[in-house]
Amino acid sequence: MRIRLWMIMCLVLAALAAPVFAQDAGGDAWSCPDGFQGQTLNVLNWTTYISPEDDPETAFNENLLQNFEQLCGVTVQYDEGLESTEFAIALLRRGNPGYDIAVPSDYGVSTLAAEGLLEPLDHANMPNVVANLSPSFAGLWYDPENTYSFPYMWGTIAIGYDRAKVGVDVTSWNDLFTYAGPVAWLEDRRNVIGVALTLLGFDPNTENPDEINQARDFLIANSANVVSIAQDDGQELLARGDVDMTIEYNGDIFQKATECEENPDCTADFVYTIPEEGAPRWVDNLVIPVGAPNKALAEVFIDYLYDPQVAAVNANYIQYGSPNQAAIDQGLIDQSLLDNPGIYPPPEVEARLFEPYDLPDSQILYDDAWEEVKLAISR
Repeated sequence: MRIRLWMIMCLVLAALAAPVFAQDAGGDAWSCPDGFQGQTLNVLNWTTYISPEDDPETAFNENLLQNFEQLCGVTVQYDEGLESTEFAIALLRRGNPGYDIAVPSDYGVSTLAAEGLLEPLDHANMPNVVANLSPSFAGLWYDPENTYSFPYMWGTIAIGYDRAKVGVDVTSWNDLFTYAGPVAWLEDRRNVIGVALTLLGFDPNTENPDEINQARDFLIANSANVVSIAQDDGQELLARGDVDMTIEYNGDIFQKATECEENPDCTADFVYTIPEEGAPRWVDNLVIPVGAPNKALAEVFIDYLYDPQVAAVNANYIQYGSPNQAAIDQGLIDQSLLDNPGIYPPPEVEARLFEPYDLPDSQILYDDAWEEVKLAISR
C-alpha cells in the first residue's frame, strides 16, 4: 500500500512539474541561470504576440510567460500597450518608465540606437540566440552587428478580409481602396503611406516632399470607405463584423482564421492576401531600453525565447515568421505554416516586398502627411 501511495505521489509531482520543462528536439531542457529568484521582468509588447496557451495534457507549458516565471522563479509584468513603433520611440525619448524589454520594428531600432536609447546586448549571455538565429536574419540593415537587437518575429502588412462578405478573391490594393463596404486601415504611417507610394510608382522610402504629398492625396481620395484607423486591432474589427476588409499584420488574421475554423458557429471565411503590387515587410526586434531596471534578466528572457521549442510554440500559436533556424530545422514549426505563402512568402512574392527605412531628416514629412490623412477621414 505504501509503495502504491508513493508511486501515486511521484506521478502527481511529475504532473505538476511537467509544465516547467522546455525541451528541444534533442531532449535538452532550457534551464534558467541561478540568482534571479524573486526578481521582476517588465515587458512592453504588441497585442496577441506571445503564446498564452496552457494545455494540461502536454509536458510543456505553452503559456510562455508563465513557463518563464516558473523556470526562473520570477514575475513577468507584461504590457500589451505597444501601439506602434512610433509610440515606442516617443515613449523612450521621454525616458524609460521601467521596461526591461521592448519590441520595436526594424527602423525603430535604428532610430533608438542612434539616439542612445538602447542598451548594448551581451551576446555571451544569450547562447541560444548565437546558435539558433537564422543567418538570413543576422546583421540586418538597422543593426549590422546585432549590437542592440535580435529579431523576434517577422512578417508582412497587407489585406485581411472576410471572403464570405466580400464575395471575391482580393488580389490588388485597389480592391481595398475601391471596395463598397466598410474597411479599416492600420495606424502605421510609414507602411500605409509606403503602400500609396508604391502604387504611384515611387520609392516607398522616398524623401521627396512632392511624392509624399502625392501619396497623402491618394490616400485621402481613396478613404471614403474607411470607418476606422485601427490600433493594431483590425483583426478584432473584422471578427466582429464591423469591417469586411482591413490592413493588418498577417499573423493577426491567421489567428482569427484558426479561431473561426475551430468554432462551428463561425460563418466567416477570413483570408490574408499579399496584393500583386507588393506589401510592407517588417522585422520586430527584442531590445533592452536604456534605464532598464533588470538588464541581466532581460538577456535571460531573450535567450529563453530563442530556445527551439519555445520559439516553435510561439510561432505555431501567433502564426508569424520565425527567425529561429533551429526550430525550423528540427521540424518543430508546423509544416502547414511553413508552406503558407502568407507567412513564409515564396521568392517571387518576397521580391515585391519593401521595408521602411529610418529617415530622420524626412520623418516629419511622413508624420504631417499622415495627420492630414487622418484629419480628412475624421471629417
